[in-house]
Amino acid sequence: MITSDQLKDVLERRDALHRYLNIDQKKVEFEEEQLRTQAPDFWDDPKYAQEQMKKVKGIEKWLNGYREVNRLADELQLAFDFYKDEMVTEEEVDADYAKAVEAVEELELKNMLRQEEDPMDAVMKINSGAGGTESQDWASMLMRMYMRWSEAHGYKVKITSMQEGDEAGIKSVEMTIEGSEYAYGFLKCENGVHRLVRVSPYNAQGKRMTSFASVFVTPLVDDTIEVYVDPARVSWDTFRSSGAGGQNVNKVESGVRLRYQYEDPDTGEKEEILIENTETRDQPKNRAKAMLLLKSQLYDRALKKKQAEQAKVEAGKKKIEWGSQIRSYVFDDRRVKDHRTNYQTSDVDGVMDGKIDDFIKAYLMEFAASDAAQAE
Repeated sequence: MITSDQLKDVLERRDALHRYLNIDQKKVEFEEEQLRTQAPDFWDDPKYAQEQMKKVKGIEKWLNGYREVNRLADELQLAFDFYKDEMVTEEEVDADYAKAVEAVEELELKNMLRQEEDPMDAVMKINSGAGGTESQDWASMLMRMYMRWSEAHGYKVKITSMQEGDEAGIKSVEMTIEGSEYAYGFLKCENGVHRLVRVSPYNAQGKRMTSFASVFVTPLVDDTIEVYVDPARVSWDTFRSSGAGGQNVNKVESGVRLRYQYEDPDTGEKEEILIENTETRDQPKNRAKAMLLLKSQLYDRALKKKQAEQAKVEAGKKKIEWGSQIRSYVFDDRRVKDHRTNYQTSDVDGVMDGKIDDFIKAYLMEFAASDAAQAE
């Protein structure tokens, strides 16, 4: 049976969300923005209309989310009072408490994701580190972990390119995670180097080995995001795809390779961005997706510069950089530990099956609050 302090905590967090989210102001904004959609010439400009509808739905989601939190908190309060009169059981009160806490935590997490790019879909690239077959196997295990997490949360995963390992696993994979909001917001904390320590099945002496794989996550832009691509810097190659897909995929040059000669606008430093896409047997579709992936990379570079300018790291907190080692997976000791938040768990099997929500939540609660403050 929950205590009065637990009930008080839920009610206080409910009230805090009302303030943080400016619910009263959002109600006014919702009515004003919805009125704009009722103008007779609203659909004369389809692009504007789509952006406006997206804006209206965005506000509505926050209102609906808070409305659900408020409803469950009120029901918990009622159940707690009814228990005193023996009208409900302890089990019913505890069940109502669990529902209310889950709804509160979900909305609190989304409140941490206020950056413009957080609601976007995500592009994830996994590269195996030095170490041959062991590292390549580790990279494939991480790919499976993220695919399982995505499936559990209603996202669709599409592999855009993959390079198989020499004996097992993968050398690299690039995939998009789409279909539901906040894929990038949740997965951005996975950027960095992931370290595996285990007795390797590929080592004849049965020695404990350490392997590394890097994970890069960028937001997947859509048509509403303006990203300039200089056509003069773009070149294309085509090639025959390998792997699954039947006979046709090996006979037709459906795979595309996009090369973009990028020049840093601030430093003048030049670099070739290379993107491959073998997602479908349709070359035009692969070209379109490759161009979208290029825009996503260019958007992400501009985003990283903006974040670097805004970055103010609190004393005692470790700065998160590209390439830093963020998490260790020690199989023999039954331990997975995040080095940024110090959150750890002994449920190694669960983590490798995609149960990484607690790591994501710990990161967002510790680091996203300052990001959200900067977005104000």
